[in-house]
Amino acid sequence: MTQVLFVISAADRWTLDDGTVHPSGYWAEEVAVPHRIFSEAGWEITVATPGGKAPTLDRLSLGVAGGMPGKRREVKAYLDSIESTLAHPAALDSVDANEFDLVFYPGGHGPMEDLAYDATSGALLAERLASGKPLALLCHAPAAILAATRADGTSPFAGYRMTGLSNREELLNRFAKKAPWLLEDRLKDAGVEYSKGLIPLRPHVVVDRNLYTGQNPQSSKELASRLLADVGSSASDGPPGVH
Repeated sequence: MTQVLFVISAADRWTLDDGTVHPSGYWAEEVAVPHRIFSEAGWEITVATPGGKAPTLDRLSLGVAGGMPGKRREVKAYLDSIESTLAHPAALDSVDANEFDLVFYPGGHGPMEDLAYDATSGALLAERLASGKPLALLCHAPAAILAATRADGTSPFAGYRMTGLSNREELLNRFAKKAPWLLEDRLKDAGVEYSKGLIPLRPHVVVDRNLYTGQNPQSSKELASRLLADVGSSASDGPPGVH
């Protein structure tokens, strides 16, 4: 059975540049949609967070920012169905990523608060990238690579093609002008070959070697479906090629 490690932020806030706190956490669609797709395929999913703390849902993700009402109802219903799983995650420092066929990081602003600075997560990401085994990060989750550094201070992700929430998309949030930093900028600073779709808030997925990234919540289904196809058919045959 295919084993998936879901690494979710444990943050319940995003601290802005002026010191104010914006309630945050994980984005509903980015957990619910991939989890459902993987679960329906028969994959076994383990949820882990820093410290084993139950992750917090960003309530905005079930409001108008989360899409049409019908879609939001489906997402909420699915999250309700896995509530006990989310309420009792493993501690990130207690899991061995090598035991999993796929490591998947969903987003929300939470990763910008904790995973971007989490040494345990950073070491996991660096090791996973080097292993050639599938690694996926969605929307704001690529912020977590900022905690992955080589001994010389450079990023192991430098030179990889990646996407993540763009500056233009971030600035659609009324509070984003107070952001201490923007993800697109930091990824470029890390040496990533950043890519984004021509139209904001439309699905955009980038695959480079064993690294899979999705730009925004709207990329959740496309990213998960791509992983389902690649990991499900060829996990035992080595890492996929560059696309």
